[in-house]
Amino acid sequence: MASQIDLFAAGAKRLQMTDSIELTIQSLQAYGPEHEHWGIAWSGGKDSTATLTLIMYLIDGGKLRRPKTLTVFYADTRLELPPLAIAARRIIDELEERGIEVEVVCAPLDKRFMVYLLGRGVPPPNNGTLRWCTGQIKISPMEEALRQRLDSIDGQILMITGVRQGESAMRDRRIEMSCGKDGAECGQGWYQQVLPNAKGLRNRLATLAPLLHWRVCHVWEWLKHWAPSAEFGDWSTAMIADAYGGDEAEEINARTGCIACPLASEDKALDTILRNPRWHYLRPLKSLKPLWRELREPQHRLRKPGLERLKDGSIAANPQRMGPLTFEARLMGLERVLSIQAAVNAGADREGMPRIDLINAEEEARIRELIRLETWPQGWDGDEPLATVPLDIVYQNGAVQPLLFGAET
Repeated sequence: MASQIDLFAAGAKRLQMTDSIELTIQSLQAYGPEHEHWGIAWSGGKDSTATLTLIMYLIDGGKLRRPKTLTVFYADTRLELPPLAIAARRIIDELEERGIEVEVVCAPLDKRFMVYLLGRGVPPPNNGTLRWCTGQIKISPMEEALRQRLDSIDGQILMITGVRQGESAMRDRRIEMSCGKDGAECGQGWYQQVLPNAKGLRNRLATLAPLLHWRVCHVWEWLKHWAPSAEFGDWSTAMIADAYGGDEAEEINARTGCIACPLASEDKALDTILRNPRWHYLRPLKSLKPLWRELREPQHRLRKPGLERLKDGSIAANPQRMGPLTFEARLMGLERVLSIQAAVNAGADREGMPRIDLINAEEEARIRELIRLETWPQGWDGDEPLATVPLDIVYQNGAVQPLLFGAET
């Protein structure tokens, strides 16, 4: 059993790189043998990539016994920052060369971000009332992939994640409350017998975060120097450091998400990448975030014309709310995204750099098909007025009040 070290109380002694790796080995040796089937949840970001490549090094070097089955679940949101997406493709090739099964987990075509937004007409997500993206393009597809995997095996899967203590204040608070759950000590990683919030998967999954105790500087050190060396596996991880600032990554310590995330107030991740001359050709991507803001404006959307009655007979709390994008707005958005993509790829060709596909041929065809079929989101039929049309709110008590222009969904 791994040594019982309370890392949260051991602030006086900072762990060195070799100490961190040793604790990770102890964590995996303590809990790994209890499970025949392992899965590694991999987003392509810094923490999950460090976790994945370290485990592969430990298995290849005989420091860790390979389980009966090992599956890497790569969460492909179709929105990853180009350096992360490019590195992921290379690492997938390296994994498959080692005989490791990689399952690329992507949302169904109609649920993908660009198709859902520009084809079905659901407006860009926001932090206030319409945060639909994360669950739809990342969490739900991963849960479905796990269900299918569980259907093909007997027993549990040990899902290994890249969660770390220092990743964000919100996560840290949750980890501090949970790190001792199911008898696990902090020094043994964060181990749980069930996967929280995974509907229908409880009692079939256990989770382990063997890099919980790693400092961010150890993550950078592993990705930039250790993992790319032949001794530790010759992995294509150095490019990932570019997405976090290259040589200045330790100072930035920022979490990178999707390209032009509509939920972020600033495009810090992309700005960091663009400071590297190698990635200057990606600058047209800066036009995406203003496009998402523009598409949320009333002139591009419909509005419910009166009181909206729900299925149970009650009245919706947000009368005359703004809703989906008009067909004209969807086509405008599609052409703008394709134009941005073309500008990036023209630069890529000039510089001899990898191309991108914000919208691939299959997605473009489906977007145009949904528009041609006059598709609207559930609860809308297209007969609603434009959101710029002045309307009065009529309440159940008969009171009438002018609608404030631009009331949001």
